[in-house]
Amino acid sequence: MNSGPVSSCDDRPVTSLHIDPEPQSHQHGHSHSHGPAAPVSKHLRKVIAAVLIPFATAVLVGLVALWPGGAPAHERTGVGFDRQTQQGKVVNVDKVDCKDVNAVQTPMSGDTTSPSGSERGLCKKATIEVTTGHDKGRTFVEVVQPDAPRQLRNGQGVVVAYAPDAPRDLQYSVTDVNRKFPMILLAGIFALAVVAVGRMRGVMALVALAVSFAVLTLFILPAILQGSNPLLVAVVGAGAIMLIALYMCHGLTARTSVAVIGTLISLLLIGLLGSLFIGWASLTGNTDDNTGLIHGLYPQIDMSGLLLAGVIIGSLGVLDDVTVTQTSAVWELHQANPTMGARGLYRAGIRIGRDHIASVVNTLVLAYAGAALPLLLLFSIAQSSMGTVANSELVAEEIVRTLVGSIGLVASVPVTTVLAALVVSADRTGLGAEAGASAPVRAGKGRRRRTKP
Repeated sequence: MNSGPVSSCDDRPVTSLHIDPEPQSHQHGHSHSHGPAAPVSKHLRKVIAAVLIPFATAVLVGLVALWPGGAPAHERTGVGFDRQTQQGKVVNVDKVDCKDVNAVQTPMSGDTTSPSGSERGLCKKATIEVTTGHDKGRTFVEVVQPDAPRQLRNGQGVVVAYAPDAPRDLQYSVTDVNRKFPMILLAGIFALAVVAVGRMRGVMALVALAVSFAVLTLFILPAILQGSNPLLVAVVGAGAIMLIALYMCHGLTARTSVAVIGTLISLLLIGLLGSLFIGWASLTGNTDDNTGLIHGLYPQIDMSGLLLAGVIIGSLGVLDDVTVTQTSAVWELHQANPTMGARGLYRAGIRIGRDHIASVVNTLVLAYAGAALPLLLLFSIAQSSMGTVANSELVAEEIVRTLVGSIGLVASVPVTTVLAALVVSADRTGLGAEAGASAPVRAGKGRRRRTKP
């Protein structure tokens, strides 16, 4: 493994700082590079490779053995996301009396009609044209109640559901609006912001993000649908994402390798805790319409295993951030003071990590709480006690997910910090030698002569 300063993501200029780490005991300064990480010794490269090469090999073997070759086919149920859909466009909207259009009907899931508004006010009679599929150019009428949450306007793009077995006049209905353009525009703004601030590193981060989504959509999801063990698929997929993303964004260096090892150990801890408490709390993973539909279409899928797989994959992104930050902090501390030993590096690094823990855990909890906010509102309306709310499976899943992930995040800080401290302090030919070579050399009686940069 090449542990030199090879990083296609890092285009920061290399600067030299005159630092005197111990002014009372040393009369000379040290010049350090704060660009890419300096190479470590050959022995340490071998030790790191001995850990990572078997892991990378196991991930590669797992990808080959579990590769699904696409999601299995099934007959559409016509329910929820399993409906056939096409694109459409609103070509005309007229206001009519709700009684004149016989608006009293039970709407399909996702329809814009609502029977509650049929007794009063003006309804909208929208003419929709199908713009894709074999019925391209066909039109149908959609009635929108005045109190419907989604109103249609002329020229608006919509998503239409197609029910081939229904009577011809009822085969098409509006199920959603077409919001592709604002989503693509927002994604473009995000990409520009990342590249503008991160430069080449930002570009590589976007490439790594695309690779992560490719692993998720081409391997993890189809493999689970094929009936493979969700936990095993998640571990292999998360391992592939971790290796590709970290090395692509931070370079093939010893510093990145330490972050990978710290992430791996933390993921193993999350997997063990998640497996224990999901089983202990009797969480089935089948708690809403979507998971119920998945279980109905593919009964061979282990839903509790799917829940655990989600915990592992969901924790990976935050873990990467924590482990890379801690490793970089220890490396920079050692660059600033090469004489600092492993214990001193650990103490300084863990002080940085404590601040990181506080912010990351709070972020994780608030993220899960924000996602479950409508559910929490329902419990609040029902005036249920906190014990009742926490005991329900819907909320218990989020609690277990949050706490297991947070425990893994907290554990990753000391684990990664101690690994990084041991690696950089044990190095005798890499950074320490480089720092010593750049130190001023005494010559003559009390005079100092600096080496040429």
